[in-house]
Amino acid sequence: MSNTFFLDGLEIPFREGQTVLEAVLSAGRYIPHLCWRPQLGPHSSCRLCTVIISGRPFSSCTQPAMKGQQVECDTSELHDLRRAVLQMIFVEGNHYCPSCEESGNCRLQAMAYHLGLQDNHFPQQFPIRERDSSHPDVNMDRDRCIRCEICVRASRYLDGKNVFGIHGRGIKSNLAVNAPSGLLKDTDVAAEDQAVTMCPTGCLTVKRVGFKVPIGERIFDKETIVSVALKEFRDEEVAHG
Repeated sequence: MSNTFFLDGLEIPFREGQTVLEAVLSAGRYIPHLCWRPQLGPHSSCRLCTVIISGRPFSSCTQPAMKGQQVECDTSELHDLRRAVLQMIFVEGNHYCPSCEESGNCRLQAMAYHLGLQDNHFPQQFPIRERDSSHPDVNMDRDRCIRCEICVRASRYLDGKNVFGIHGRGIKSNLAVNAPSGLLKDTDVAAEDQAVTMCPTGCLTVKRVGFKVPIGERIFDKETIVSVALKEFRDEEVAHG
């Protein structure tokens, strides 16, 4: 008998070593997520991929797939939880889509559309964090950072540079760069680095290309975050056999 578990009653096959999230995506189904990317593996910082297994919440990006387990994903309680998490992410930073050059390319924005976010619910915190435009090709707007650490992991494991890190704890945590000056210009980051291109928000952007593709013709103007995520996962599976 093949290894399978059940997602909202639907039988999902999995390979040994896969997480619940990986198995679900491999089966062409979707669980919302922001901090997880197929090239980087589990991280469990955004908690949007939370599911219920045996009555308990788990991050599906870290939970190993196990034979016969019953996984709940599509419930009103989980939808409310994900919307609340997303609302907290929005108010914690300055995420004003109409004024952001990443509008239409932003995964945070696309996730808000997917989860039906209508308002921020919580009071806006209006953080003031230093921006860094010192680099000739890359801009860093810390007010748009969601501390997903995708840039940290991508720089370390994909680019082999170790440019970024998170400094501080909790509400005072901040995106930092690995240079004595603390400035992006004094690192070896490049515009084509995956740490830059994989940023899910407008935190790390490439200079002089902000509106090269007009709003209305961008990734999430044409596709949902679901279809993009499934395509990325399929491509990664093909690339690694």
